[in-house]
Amino acid sequence: MNLLSIGGSDPSSGAGIQSDVKTFSAFNVHGLTVITAITSQNTSNFGTTEPVSQKILKDQIESIIADFKIDGIKIGMVYSSQIIKSLHNKLRKLKIPIVVDPVIKSTTGGMLIEKSAISDFQKYIIPLATVITPNKYEAEILSKIKITSKKLIPKVAKKIQKMGAKNVVITGVHTSDKKILDFVLEKNKEYYISGEKINKINHGSGCNYSAAIIFALAKNKKIEESLRFAQQFTQNSIKNARKVGGGIAITEIQDPIHRDLSKAIEKFIQIKNIYKSIPECQINYVYSKQKPKSIKDILGISGRIVKSGNSATVAGELSYGGSKHVATALLIMNKKYPKICSAINIKYQDSTISKIKKSELIVSSYDRREEPKNVKIKGSTIEWGIKQAVKNTTRVPDVIYHKGDFGKEPMIIVFGETPDMILKKITKII
Repeated sequence: MNLLSIGGSDPSSGAGIQSDVKTFSAFNVHGLTVITAITSQNTSNFGTTEPVSQKILKDQIESIIADFKIDGIKIGMVYSSQIIKSLHNKLRKLKIPIVVDPVIKSTTGGMLIEKSAISDFQKYIIPLATVITPNKYEAEILSKIKITSKKLIPKVAKKIQKMGAKNVVITGVHTSDKKILDFVLEKNKEYYISGEKINKINHGSGCNYSAAIIFALAKNKKIEESLRFAQQFTQNSIKNARKVGGGIAITEIQDPIHRDLSKAIEKFIQIKNIYKSIPECQINYVYSKQKPKSIKDILGISGRIVKSGNSATVAGELSYGGSKHVATALLIMNKKYPKICSAINIKYQDSTISKIKKSELIVSSYDRREEPKNVKIKGSTIEWGIKQAVKNTTRVPDVIYHKGDFGKEPMIIVFGETPDMILKKITKII
């Protein structure tokens, strides 16, 4: 997948083109760039802006379009009317999703668009947007309506939509002590998306959000699903923000949990003939934070790893709480053995069990036929089973399995401290 970011250069790599490239890399897609302006800024101050020439702007776009299949575009800083009109002329006929992040002012105080260019932005850039993502301040500037009450939010969004944007999301329209609300206006519906409020001043979260949206849209996700995915991704980037300069913290694009699990999944699906180890219920691969309290603290695939012909492919995105059964198994294991933070389920096969027993791996099992009736009714089989399997153990099991029950598929679950350690065990038994 190729995603194009059009925007300004931020030498601090907190926002702009540099931030988008980091985000695209985190999603394992190829990031393309067209630079509209060069800025001098750091985490404390905004210096000057110099737009690129019309010739180099056009040459950048033409060179990218001529050589690459572009799956989605994010437009950030556009700065001047000349740049705006040139972009419109080059992009207006493209039939791909475009996310517009209408950046007007940087976190460090610099103006990212000339005041005289705002009307051209409304006329030429907003109509390109599959989704436009103004914050409250930006929405007020674009609509020329001051948001003094919650009742005015839909009016503001509708005015922006009438400018040509297919879908409008106004971020941070309302905050409380623990929650923050984004307002969404699609073609035929409007709604709010609630997220966790994080009291942390940062540089880059707006760019993270819009870049995550274009990634999800390019993966053919629906609008609401894309926005929820982007919101969670952005919240994680804010939580992991680091003070790398002398001023405000820069968002950390990917937390180590997400990074390590993502890389391990890519390696896992490349294992020769791995599709033969995919059970009917398919595979999930999970990784948790230290001391997880619930499955919401465990990163997993919102879908599954599934068969695709004679290979394996990932259907879904990584999200905390994305797995239920494998995450529950890990949660129970972690309570007894806190160092165990990763797990994967694979197909039960006698040949696999034989290899496991011949290896140096520690194995435990449980019998689903002994499962109490009240457990079956409540649907907490995994919890009961893992507790049974580790109850009398003195060493950490690498593998726990069961042979199924009437109408229930047998299963093998491999545990480890990290996703990489899981991979090493998998290569011994597949």
